[in-house]
Amino acid sequence: MLWWLALRMKMADTVAAGLAEGKETEPEGKEKDNLADDAHTRTEKASSIPETLGFYERKTVNKERKRNLSDLSLLRFISTELTRGYFLEHNEAKYTERRERVYTCMRIPKELEKLMLFGFFLCLDAFLYVFTLLPMRVILALIRLLTLPCCGLNGSRLLQPAQVCDVLKGFIMVICYFMMHYVDYSMMYHLIRGQSVIKLYIIYNMLEVADRLFSSFGQDILDALYWTATEPKEKKRAHIGVIPHFFMAVFYVFLHAILILVQATTLNVAFNSHNKSLLTIMMSNNFVEIKGSVFKKFEKNNLFQMSNSDIKERFTNYVLLLIVCLRNMEQFSWNPDHLWVLFPDVCMVIASEITVDIVKHAFITKFNDITADVYSEYRTSLAFELVSSRQKNAYTDYSDSVSRRMGFIPLPLAVLLTRVVTSSVKVQGSLAFICVLLFYLGLITLKVLNSIVLLGKSCSYVKEAKMEEKLFQNPSTSAPGKPTSKTNNVFHPPTAGASQDSSESVTSQPVQQSNISTPTLPKSNSDQFLTTPDGEEQDITQDRSELKHRASKKDLLEIDRFTICGNRID
Repeated sequence: MLWWLALRMKMADTVAAGLAEGKETEPEGKEKDNLADDAHTRTEKASSIPETLGFYERKTVNKERKRNLSDLSLLRFISTELTRGYFLEHNEAKYTERRERVYTCMRIPKELEKLMLFGFFLCLDAFLYVFTLLPMRVILALIRLLTLPCCGLNGSRLLQPAQVCDVLKGFIMVICYFMMHYVDYSMMYHLIRGQSVIKLYIIYNMLEVADRLFSSFGQDILDALYWTATEPKEKKRAHIGVIPHFFMAVFYVFLHAILILVQATTLNVAFNSHNKSLLTIMMSNNFVEIKGSVFKKFEKNNLFQMSNSDIKERFTNYVLLLIVCLRNMEQFSWNPDHLWVLFPDVCMVIASEITVDIVKHAFITKFNDITADVYSEYRTSLAFELVSSRQKNAYTDYSDSVSRRMGFIPLPLAVLLTRVVTSSVKVQGSLAFICVLLFYLGLITLKVLNSIVLLGKSCSYVKEAKMEEKLFQNPSTSAPGKPTSKTNNVFHPPTAGASQDSSESVTSQPVQQSNISTPTLPKSNSDQFLTTPDGEEQDITQDRSELKHRASKKDLLEIDRFTICGNRID
């Protein structure tokens, strides 16, 4: 019985404990039910409140996304590509600049050929001077030297400096002409013809580079000879220094003449080749020149150097073609039918040269933002050089100024052409001598007419550029490489005869600088006509202005000639 009572008591305790736990969990369930009821109530209230703007925006975005996805079709894309538009006037400055570049490229051939034509006649004038007026001036100088004991010594000089230079030029030409007789042209022709095409192509390129180097250094040799012979000397013993300079000049002219002869012979071999492959390769060499020059940075001064070099190269090529035609006509007994055989090749070489120059200058001006008007400035600079060489205070001969400006030295080319003409044309009988005399008179007439036309054109170009004031300024006597100071430009009133000097100085003889009191006029705005636009803008800071003064650009009138040593003028 006892165990039964114990079991009943234990069960009663268990039931009492379960009831106590139920009472404790009942509040928690009620709290959950209350929270659920509150959430349901809030949802009902929210549904009863009207929709806000943000909800509408989200709804609109979702609708647009669905619409865009439905509009991605091929037909809609094609119609959009066919009907879409744009407005060029939104970038007007850019397209205007592009149009001006096109117009500049279209103007380049005309302006370039004007400069080339003017420069060609300048070179022709200097070249004809060697054959026409130089012999006469040498004869007059020798007559003065021979008749001096009879007339008496009026001055301190036996000959004027210009006459001394003319006599030296004449002696150099005569000595080199007789030295050229020892050069066998036929052996040189067959020696070059036996080489392969590639060798001849390499040889021709090397000869072009050597010709530029010789032209660059040769004029310095001749200038050193002229100054050594004419500079004032206190002792007679100092005149001995002329001898080594003279032999050096003779050696240079002889070597340069042989170099041009090898060039002419190589061109002659190219003309006479059966398949014309060598001529084609030599013409393609001109187009390689475009690659070497177009993609470089050029300024106005550098382009002026290149233009002068192109003028000199074109004139030299014309003389080489003349030599080739003379040698070929001699081999065919002056048959006029053979001239028409050579005519297409000559035209092809000239056309390729002109085309390469036009393309090269057009793209150089395009890439460097240089206008086509710069070629008129170059022409004016050459014209000023010609007019200034005819002044009373001229310090150099015109042919020498052309040599310094363009690198064209007429002496070696004149020696070679004289040697080729005398060996190709046989003068026999009195009638032949009369023909030679008439031909010489024709050359003199051509030289005089060419000089008159060039001088008239040059004066008009100088007046258009308003550069007459520079003609009355004293030549620069500062050391090379040092800029002249601008503080010395003080205005002096012109004398009464200043207007007469401007008209008569073109034909009058030069006088020593110490005997002339030329007025120094102030620089006008035209002095900046041929300068690169360095000083047009003023710097804000003082440091920039100092740097610009240190690295000032050279005027185009101060550039001597084209040199292959570099593409810039520092």
